[in-house]
Amino acid sequence: MVYAFFIVVVAGISALGGAIAGGIAVYSALSQNTSQAQQVTIAPTTPPPNPDTIQFSNTEIESSITAAVDKIGPAVVTVVSVIPGELGFFGRTPDQTVTGSGVIISYDGYILTNNHVVEDARFVNVILADGNTLETQITGIDVFSDLAVLHTQENLPAVANLGNSDTLKPGETVIAIGSPLGDFVNTVTVGVVSALGRSLDTGKGYQMENLVQTDAAINQGNSGGPLVNIAGEVVGINTLVVRGSGYGSTIAEGLGFAIPANTALAIAEQIISKGYVSRPYLGVRWQAITPRMASAYNLPVEWGIFVSEVMSGGPADRGGVLYGDIITQIGDTQLDENSSYVNALFVHEPGETVTLKVVRDMQMIELQVTLGETKIGN
Repeated sequence: MVYAFFIVVVAGISALGGAIAGGIAVYSALSQNTSQAQQVTIAPTTPPPNPDTIQFSNTEIESSITAAVDKIGPAVVTVVSVIPGELGFFGRTPDQTVTGSGVIISYDGYILTNNHVVEDARFVNVILADGNTLETQITGIDVFSDLAVLHTQENLPAVANLGNSDTLKPGETVIAIGSPLGDFVNTVTVGVVSALGRSLDTGKGYQMENLVQTDAAINQGNSGGPLVNIAGEVVGINTLVVRGSGYGSTIAEGLGFAIPANTALAIAEQIISKGYVSRPYLGVRWQAITPRMASAYNLPVEWGIFVSEVMSGGPADRGGVLYGDIITQIGDTQLDENSSYVNALFVHEPGETVTLKVVRDMQMIELQVTLGETKIGN
């Protein structure tokens, strides 16, 4: 069963593929040649590859991709959300329809998609690959991982298998399936895993971390769709694409990102079992400190958070944090340009006791704080 520059949210990032057929045989042959080279002065020249053999390998890969799409295609859905209009000076604006993609992860009726596809929705329907429409309810969301779980009481045609995203390697073939622009249902694009462990700034005080980068073509409406390997397993949930830096006219292509399947599974299991995602809670209001801010206000550090309020009776209050403190480190994670406060906090679990490094009255002190729990999406 079931974790600046201009970012355009999209869905359906390209399908992950893996293990090209024949790789083991090639590796074995290379090992044998290496062994022979150790016994003679000049190793025998490797004969040129047979063109027929190369063509067969490519055909086999194409067959694997086709089989993977056939396997997972019925479990991919189009997600249609209706966002209520807002009341303004001239009356209420019309409702807005947002489309994305999703993937069925349980015969119990659970469907995984992106939070931004269903956020603030009045109601959500999903359209199956065969065109049938099902009513759903939002079981829970997690803003920080951009994941949401939907549930339907109706029968589902298929369930996707979630693979182990920890075994992914750059260069693996992957497949993205989704509904770009909401109209082109179950569109299939193929690419490779471009990189692993990517982090992107959301512009909301935290980064999305450990993302899978792919060059599979994705567009608006693909969000929430699966990234699949050639075994037909979901290895990621497509979430966004980067088109450019926002500082110039340069446009980038083939920069898509997916949430790893292992992260998605962990979040989905929490939502299904508890109806929310449990995150650690410190109990402060804060302002991020950057080198520019530090220079403008003559602060003693360039990175950290300025504590503007301590919640009475909260974890920080009980741990001795005071208004005006500057927190520079949480546990082993120092706050800097690569580690925001939220990401550093989320390394830990509710109930865990952590050490905070705090600048107070120009002195560095350490405080022991036991983190509380906040319920995301409840």
